[in-house]
Amino acid sequence: MEFISNRARKGRGARRVSVLAAAATAFALVATGCATGSTGDSTDGAAADGDLSITFIPKQLNNPYTDVVLGGGKDGAKQAGFASTQVVGPLEASASSQVSFINAETQAGTNVIVIAANDPDAVGPALQEARDAGAKIVAFDSDTNPKYRDVFISQVVAKDVALIQTKLISEQIGGKGEIAILSATANATNQNEWIKFMEEELASNPDYKDIKLVAKVYGDDDDTKSFQEAQGLLQAYPNLKGIISPTTVGIAATARYLSTSDYKGKVMLTGLGLPNEMRPFVKDGTVTAFALWDPAQLGYVAAYAGKALVDGDITGKEGDTFTAGDMGERTVGKDGIVIVGPPTTFDKNNIDEYDF
Repeated sequence: MEFISNRARKGRGARRVSVLAAAATAFALVATGCATGSTGDSTDGAAADGDLSITFIPKQLNNPYTDVVLGGGKDGAKQAGFASTQVVGPLEASASSQVSFINAETQAGTNVIVIAANDPDAVGPALQEARDAGAKIVAFDSDTNPKYRDVFISQVVAKDVALIQTKLISEQIGGKGEIAILSATANATNQNEWIKFMEEELASNPDYKDIKLVAKVYGDDDDTKSFQEAQGLLQAYPNLKGIISPTTVGIAATARYLSTSDYKGKVMLTGLGLPNEMRPFVKDGTVTAFALWDPAQLGYVAAYAGKALVDGDITGKEGDTFTAGDMGERTVGKDGIVIVGPPTTFDKNNIDEYDF
């Protein structure tokens, strides 16, 4: 299922420079004691009166996947005409870690807040205060409770993400055996929805009748904890045949562990990963295939959705349409959801075509 556009492939160089600059800024601020879990990053400085401002609040900073999403978001915000683009957020993904950042943006009078929620409800009251103060709320990547936002920019149809991962693990383990799931945080909206569809598919599809899901563990999108959880799974389940990790941090950490262990080539691994991180593990045979979408496009469309909300072109109701720059026209679906596109499978035959 090919999805990633030529623009997404060829335009990544600029985005990667932007991402590296943002990461360097974040490190410098934290190292000098000038920030506590916030980049304070701005593309054009503070917005003057009457100028539009947009702030992105990811699940956590210093996450390779998030960096790519934010790079696309900054590109989109600039092209959409925002005068000020900020990135703020926690260094660790936890249920309530984003609340203080939302409150600060409300006080600052930010026009658009774009958030990937660590917990769908914990951020709710703070988002409602922001909306009451006039801000438009765009959820992306991981949804809030729908009543607290205007639209949700979703990577793909959630069920499609689940189906492609169950299909890949089934192919890799020969359609039978024990598998486990290594997820991000226990409350992550997107992860839990994908896992729900995976469980339903495993239970209802006769092609998967000989596959048994024996465990679900959570690495909290932390590299060290994910690595340890992978170790724990293999120690606790000696007959384990495969692991699905629907998180870029988790799949990379698990691949790193498998690549230097006796389980390499014996325990299969798939999930959602970044091609640049997973390339060496595909090349050395640790991983056969995995999936993802172009994360930059997620941030890019989110920025344009925010502009459309501010301009009054959309309200978030089903059937609303807006133009998302190079990504073309987008339609708001049921429950205020905007779909970016289907996932792509990466393997040794195509992984070198992608650079993100």
